[in-house]
Amino acid sequence: MPSVLPEGQLPPVDGSLPKSVVPGANERDFGLYIHVPFCAVRCGYCDFNTYTASELDGVSQQTYPQMAARELELAHEVMTRVGLPPRPLSTVFFGGGTPTLLGPKPLVMLLDRARQLWGVEPGAEITVEANPDSVSADGLAALATGGVTRVSFGVQSANLEVLATLDRTHDPKLVPQVVADARAAGLQVSLDLIYGAPGETLEQWEQTLAYAVGLAPDHLSAYSLIVEPGTKLAARMKRGELAPIDEDLHADMYVLADQTLMAAGYHWYEISNWARSLDHHSRHNEAYWKSHDWWGIGPGAHSHIGGLRWWNVKHPSAYATRMEQGFSPAHARETLTPEQHHMERILLGLRMNSGIPTAWVGSEAPPLLAQWVSRGLLDGQALLSGRIVLTQSGRLVADLLAGELT
Repeated sequence: MPSVLPEGQLPPVDGSLPKSVVPGANERDFGLYIHVPFCAVRCGYCDFNTYTASELDGVSQQTYPQMAARELELAHEVMTRVGLPPRPLSTVFFGGGTPTLLGPKPLVMLLDRARQLWGVEPGAEITVEANPDSVSADGLAALATGGVTRVSFGVQSANLEVLATLDRTHDPKLVPQVVADARAAGLQVSLDLIYGAPGETLEQWEQTLAYAVGLAPDHLSAYSLIVEPGTKLAARMKRGELAPIDEDLHADMYVLADQTLMAAGYHWYEISNWARSLDHHSRHNEAYWKSHDWWGIGPGAHSHIGGLRWWNVKHPSAYATRMEQGFSPAHARETLTPEQHHMERILLGLRMNSGIPTAWVGSEAPPLLAQWVSRGLLDGQALLSGRIVLTQSGRLVADLLAGELT
C-alpha cells in the first residue's frame, strides 16, 4: 500500500499561504507537478500513492482531470491572494501512477489550463511519465502537439525474470518502437532503470545497461531497489520467497552503470541521473534539488513555496471530496527552520555534480574534507577551488558523508 503521509501543522481550509513565502520569489523558478494516481497493475516494489481500478472507491479516471483542474485554479487564486509575483511555468511534470492511462486529451487539457493561468516560459520542460505499454505513436504525437516536450519511460529492466520479480507487465521488445515513436513526435526521451532486484545478477544488469544505451535516450535514471515496508515485495522477502538485498552487489551495479554510461557519452549530474548534455538534464528535478518553488496537484502530492511545504490528502476519493466542497486538499504543512534548510541543501547539493561551497560547512570541516580526499571520496581539485564534489566512490556513501557535515 502507499506510504503513510507525514504529520504537520493543520493548513487553512482555503489553502491560504503566509506572507513569508513571498520574499525572493522572483529569484526562484516556479513549476507544477501533476499527480495521476492510476495504474493498471500495482508493482510489487511500489509504495507511491497509486491505485488500481478496484481501489478507487467511486473516483474514476474520467472525472479525475476535472478535479485536478480545480486545484490548478485554487493554486493560482491562493498564490495571487498572498501577493506572489506572476511567474511563468519553467517546468511541468505529469507523474504517477501512469499518467498516460488517461490518454493524451486530459493531459493536454490540464497543460492548457496551467498555461492559461500562469503562462509557460519559452523552452519550458514539460514531461509525461509513461509505461512502454501505455502509449501509442498517435498518443505520443498528440502529447507533443499539445506542448509536451519530454517523455520518461519506466523501462526498469531488459530482463524478463527481473521484470517478473518487480511485477512489471511490459515486454522489453516493445521499448525500441515506443522510443522511436517518441523521437518521431519530436520528444526528448528519458529511461528509468532499477537495479538490485532480488536474484538479479551483475551480468543481467550489464545486459540491461547495454540495451538502454543501444536505445540512445537523451537521459537515463538508474535507481537501486529499495524494499519499502508494506509492499508486496517486502512481504515476499519476509516469507523467504525472494533473496535478501545485497548492498555490496548494489554498489557494484552502481559503479558498472556509471562506467557504462560515461563510456557511452553520458555525464552524471546527480547521483542517480545521467544525461547527454546540459540541455537534457531533468530541469524539474533540479528545481526540487535546488529548493525552487513548485505546486503539487493531486492526491498525496507535495508542494514547496518559499520554504513552506505541504502535502495533500492521500486517497483520490478524499481529494475529490475536498475539491467538490471548494476546500483546499492540503492535509498538513510545515515551515522549514533555517537549520532544516541548511541540512537539506547540503544533503541534496552533495548529490549533484556541482557539489556545494566549502563555505556551507563549519570551520571544523577542513581536516575531515582533507581526509576524504585522501580516501578518494572527494575531488581534490574541486576542493582547492572551494567546492565539495563527490567522486564515484564518494557517491556510494553520499548520505553518510552528508550526515558528517550536518
